Amino acid sequence: MSILEVQNVNKSFGGLKALHNVNLSVEEGTIHAIIGPNGAGKSTLLNCFIGKLIPDTGTVTFGGKSLLGMKPHEINQTGVSRVFQTPEIFADLTVYENVLIPCFAKRDGSFCLNPLKFVKREADIHDKAQHMLEDVNMADKRHMTASSLSRGDKRRLEMAMCLAQDPKLLLLDEPTAGMARADTNNTIELLREIQGKRHITMAVIEHDMHVVFSLAEKISVLAQGTVIVEDLPENIKGHPKVQEAYLGGAH
Repeated sequence: MSILEVQNVNKSFGGLKALHNVNLSVEEGTIHAIIGPNGAGKSTLLNCFIGKLIPDTGTVTFGGKSLLGMKPHEINQTGVSRVFQTPEIFADLTVYENVLIPCFAKRDGSFCLNPLKFVKREADIHDKAQHMLEDVNMADKRHMTASSLSRGDKRRLEMAMCLAQDPKLLLLDEPTAGMARADTNNTIELLREIQGKRHITMAVIEHDMHVVFSLAEKISVLAQGTVIVEDLPENIKGHPKVQEAYLGGAH
């Protein structure tokens, strides 16, 4: 069953058509990659998912509910979380403190600390934060300052912060950008573990084909603002339209 559905989406900036009649379907519980050459429209499409841009025409639905016109924090409330190219963490706080913040916060950004229930709530939240760190293999670094972490560990920390929001859909914008190969492989393994354990749907925008073919169960290929192929990974590499988009001609 499709959890994220894009139908006939168009988006222009002045005379530049960034997205042209885009159709895309992300199945619930899968890892779906969105790839394409530079300028293909990937970032524009992602920004339509999270409310930073509104399509000129077309629809974007999540769980059957339209996301159009929603602000980013409202989309977050529906169960959509995003991992950025550069990890979004609180550099001056410890690893544990970073994870506590989304555990205490409600999806609308407020903090619900009813004094009559605070003691029980606080104990539950600290337990949850600890579990989040264990899920990303960061419990042994809980007292470290976030700024002192490696790029790979900063990504793990951001993942723990996202998981603390209990998302149904996780959008990952080049999650291995700037990483050494060892950290990249560790991140691939982590995402597989999380998806297998939590059955979270993931939509991944990525340039690294090693990451794409290691993770994705289905791939959508964008070129010149439109989806030219949507298929299983094994059918993507040799597809003539994909080769033409990346290499300038079929081979």
